[in-house]
Amino acid sequence: MNKQFRASVAAVVVAILTAACGSSAPATASPTASVAPTVATPVTLQFASYAWQKATVDAHNKIVSDWNAAHPYITVKIVTVDVNSVHDKLLTTFQGGTAADIVHDESADIGGFSGQGFLADLAPLIPGDLKADIPQGIWDTVTFGGKITGVPTILQTYSVFVNRKMLADASVTLPTAAIPWTWDKFAQVAKQLTTADHFGVGWGLKSPAATVMSMSQNFSGNFFYNEGGKNVVKFGAAEQQVLKRIYDLAYTDKSLSPTTLGQSGPDILPGFFAGKYAMIVGGNYVAQQMVEQAPAGFDWAMLPLLKGDTQAQAANPQTLSISAQSKNPKEAMQFIAYYMQANNLASVGIGDWLIPVSTSAGKAVTTITGGKNSWDVNVASAPSLKLAPFQTLDAYAQWKSQIAQPAFQQYFANKIDLATVGTQLIDGWTKVGGK
Repeated sequence: MNKQFRASVAAVVVAILTAACGSSAPATASPTASVAPTVATPVTLQFASYAWQKATVDAHNKIVSDWNAAHPYITVKIVTVDVNSVHDKLLTTFQGGTAADIVHDESADIGGFSGQGFLADLAPLIPGDLKADIPQGIWDTVTFGGKITGVPTILQTYSVFVNRKMLADASVTLPTAAIPWTWDKFAQVAKQLTTADHFGVGWGLKSPAATVMSMSQNFSGNFFYNEGGKNVVKFGAAEQQVLKRIYDLAYTDKSLSPTTLGQSGPDILPGFFAGKYAMIVGGNYVAQQMVEQAPAGFDWAMLPLLKGDTQAQAANPQTLSISAQSKNPKEAMQFIAYYMQANNLASVGIGDWLIPVSTSAGKAVTTITGGKNSWDVNVASAPSLKLAPFQTLDAYAQWKSQIAQPAFQQYFANKIDLATVGTQLIDGWTKVGGK
């Protein structure tokens, strides 16, 4: 990334906001461009959103403003929800009968709301061209009990970021989308890049559960299996792969800074910028922090997803749902379809530095950014994201925070072995009432 691009990133976002919503039709081909709603009487729709990053808030405001200008009889009003208390806020409004018509959430959270009957079945309302524009694997993440209760929007991955200069100095060739690095290759390069002055890798795993559970999909490490109608936890070779590989990087190869294992993702960025690690691993949204914080001239890149047996990772997209309490579900879907137009969704994705789920919006992002700042790599990873078995389980969130998180933390701190991790995970599922 060069200084000029960093300085102009705000202009890029402004440009896409203008392009996204300058008219009711997007600048590029859109699966929802044909939506032209009309109503006999004025309708006001409440849109509850937890967007908080300035660029994303600006994108939302622009989309809503232009929608309202083009559709004076269907007015949308944004209701801001605190990003730190989304679930509780939404639950309160659902239970109190005051829910917004359109609800911004994420797939991992709407399953419970769906089971409680708070969200409408969107299957009869979703335009066919919008449905076809998003991979089925992503739709699977918002389907509960045979009902689609959310329209997926943007999502994240866990990716490797590199200091280009340090890799070039070590004669390391970067992988391509066609030939990504395997975990074995990643370990080999990490060891090659480790010297007396710096580590090959820094990896902020203060809260490792989400990363481990998602990346374990590379080896079909599902952790949860349905046996006779009951969900059970297993900790076999597939589930151990990612855990053991990270451990080996730190304690066998000594190419991963063990100090970073107890830090958060943002905590390790200063060390990365200072050359203490040639590579780091983190959520793709870290790219935004790179743009904001990297020193002038710092040349970085985000690599294609690591590959085990596959490049699969768990998909947990942000979502737009319609409350079952809404008196205007058809009009709400018309706005959602407008929001999902290629350039509109691209503006939201750029704001959060996350991947738009639709093919058309992904192309729009690549066109607008020119693929700079690894946006081409970011967008290309979308087809690898899929529904993981644990995402539909009611007790998973509690198991993840109370059982998996501390077990993984202790393992990476070299305080317990893999066998103990497995025992804690299996027994813990029973403790939280998993079924």
